[in-house]
Amino acid sequence: MYEEQTTKDTIYMSTFQKISKDLKNRLDKKRYTHTLSVADTAACMAMRFDEDPYRAYLAGLLHDNAKCIEDKKKLALCGKYKLEINTAEQKNPDLLHAKLGSFLAKERYQVEDPEILSSILYHTTGKPAMTTLEQIIYIADYIEINRKKLPDMEVTRKLAFTDLDACMLHILESTLAFLEKKGAAIDQITMETYTYYKERVQHDNEAQKGDTHDE
Repeated sequence: MYEEQTTKDTIYMSTFQKISKDLKNRLDKKRYTHTLSVADTAACMAMRFDEDPYRAYLAGLLHDNAKCIEDKKKLALCGKYKLEINTAEQKNPDLLHAKLGSFLAKERYQVEDPEILSSILYHTTGKPAMTTLEQIIYIADYIEINRKKLPDMEVTRKLAFTDLDACMLHILESTLAFLEKKGAAIDQITMETYTYYKERVQHDNEAQKGDTHDE
């Protein structure tokens, strides 16, 4: 058992080193620093919520692998690989980095794990009923230590290690308020994600109140 774990550790560490080296040449310095921090944060959150920290680290490491590709090239590559482009992405091609990044994670970095790929795909927009790993990558991207200190960041970071659903809702509320104030395009799936987690958290809160009354 110990030998199997050691072999797994060695394989993952070798993979991380190779990918990190490649990303260092593809990302600018700020994005590369952010990437490593997201990977570290995701691994810590995974240990807290009984997820595989190696898978979380790999997803975090690759979440922004397409971020520094120029917008025109993002559009061209999505067209080349027949990746669907919605209205919000057409208006703001930077949003395509998640979709393109998920594709490249499989094609360039040989990642076959569907949950890691979906974690990369939805790390910007979110989606209803996310898995624990998907939530971890979405949240880690928002709270990592190098992020500009946003309003209520202390609250967000505490929720990240105590209640993933409540943390998702908190981030989505802040994100939507920011986008609306900025007049930026909002992806439909982000609105659906917000509605889902708002209802989920409300349901959980009501259930907890019911349990308290029963006592």
